[in-house]
Amino acid sequence: MIRYLVRKLPSVVLVLLVTSVIAFSLPRLVPGDPAALLAGPDASPQTIAAIRAELGLDQPYVTQYLHWMQGLFTGDLGTSLQYRRPVSELIGDRIGSTLELAVLAGLLLVVAGIGLGVAAGSSNRRWSRFLTEGTNTTMLAMPPFLAGLLLILVFGVALPVLPISGEVSVLSDPVIGIQYLILPAIALALPMAAGIARLVQTQMRSVQQEDFVDLATAKGVPSGRIYRRHVLRNSLGPAVVAIGIRFGDLLAGAVVIEAIFARNGIGQLAVTSAQASDYAVIQVVIVGTVFVAVMAQLLTEITLAALDPRIRLA
Repeated sequence: MIRYLVRKLPSVVLVLLVTSVIAFSLPRLVPGDPAALLAGPDASPQTIAAIRAELGLDQPYVTQYLHWMQGLFTGDLGTSLQYRRPVSELIGDRIGSTLELAVLAGLLLVVAGIGLGVAAGSSNRRWSRFLTEGTNTTMLAMPPFLAGLLLILVFGVALPVLPISGEVSVLSDPVIGIQYLILPAIALALPMAAGIARLVQTQMRSVQQEDFVDLATAKGVPSGRIYRRHVLRNSLGPAVVAIGIRFGDLLAGAVVIEAIFARNGIGQLAVTSAQASDYAVIQVVIVGTVFVAVMAQLLTEITLAALDPRIRLA
């Protein structure tokens, strides 16, 4: 395991380094001068130049990048141009909301994705397979923002049983907090779960054609045991990889979902920062999202090796 992690370290560092360059460069390609936005429409060129010098935006590009990277390694994430507060404080205030949404959506992604996939892949009844495959197809064709709007119309307007905007921390009030999380978590997770379900279903049908399954059946092994110990275990490998990738997508999808359901999380912070050309916040959000995705992928590969004895990390 240690040898595997050491071998993976250079590629992880390279991905994060390239991401840092992109995260630093991308906001600066968008039209708009943060100094001019801060100074106001009636500011003189001298005032704008003074603000640029105060923010360090008049320095060469490479110098700005190296200074920002030095801050990342020392824990100084910079200061928000829009809020005039340290970026670390802004993210600390909002990360709890995004983590609550991502954790619940991740649980729904795993349960619904694997559950529907197993149901479709193990059923021999035509009507049952038609129902599960139809559900998967409908979910797969529905983007998260559309799923969110439909959930709001059904459970917030037609059947007002759940709150459709705002938030309450699960830590402060678990019952009310979960109620505020249900709709955004479903909207975020179910479209992604459909892809996992389709993958599990296809893989299970493929494994069922293998010789070792026929051999176990010929030996009189109960069908339930065959599915649990042989078919399911050998079918989950690709699904585990896909789930690891989807966890990174959950953070990206949270930007839209938080805006639809008016949650005050990292996604909402990223939207307002992009509108204000707040470089410091946008850079940290991009790098942080990619870092979480890379770590999720690394843990996925380790989990896959534990599930499939044919795969060895060393």
